[in-house]
Amino acid sequence: MREAKDVFEFNLKPGQMLTRYYEVVELLGSGWEGEVYLVRERCTGIERTAKLFFPARNRGDKTAMRYAQKLNALRHCPIVIQYHNHMGITLKGIPVTMLISEFVEGELLSQFLARQPGQRLPAFQAVHLLHALARGMETVHTIGEYHGDLHSDNIILQRYGLSFDIKLVDMYHWGPPSRANIKEDVMDMVKLLYESIGGQKHYSKQPAPIKSICSGLKRTLVLKRFRSAGELRQHLEMIQWD
Repeated sequence: MREAKDVFEFNLKPGQMLTRYYEVVELLGSGWEGEVYLVRERCTGIERTAKLFFPARNRGDKTAMRYAQKLNALRHCPIVIQYHNHMGITLKGIPVTMLISEFVEGELLSQFLARQPGQRLPAFQAVHLLHALARGMETVHTIGEYHGDLHSDNIILQRYGLSFDIKLVDMYHWGPPSRANIKEDVMDMVKLLYESIGGQKHYSKQPAPIKSICSGLKRTLVLKRFRSAGELRQHLEMIQWD
């Protein structure tokens, strides 16, 4: 029997049952803490996501508990995936914690950008994307919370015309929130704008509104202008386009 400290993959197969309630559909992704699967409720057919934590990364169930508690604290924030329940299961004789949450349709931002012409967005569309992200993160910052690791591989989106519906795949940091944490989120959002317009290769040709936000990714300049997602959202709504 493998020891819990040696388990860093579960390799669950489609059709495998997780307790008598959930059937594995497919693997959605994996990370440092564990693996995330699309599962189907056996009794209703409703699809959910199941995050299974590697035991060595979840000593005393602390990581999973903090994760669930943070999602619960952010349950009124529409950008956050809604948490359902926490349960202990056994896989190959090893106790494993599983968290069930809602399943969100869409694709990762990184995948979306990769499909675009030149793997980037025109400036106007990129600003709409940033506005959707800032508006969602504003609800998180308003209650004094933060994300801690915003990047294109942990944001799911669906596009509706000019609008974007955005959800955060994961929460990263678990320490007490601080002003510095919120500023880090702001900097990450500006970096995402920079990435979405094609990065350094295309930055010099961007219109003034884009450059005024990115400020060459100079941290001091960016954070002097935008101290929270709310301030960034307000700026985006007041942009004057030539």
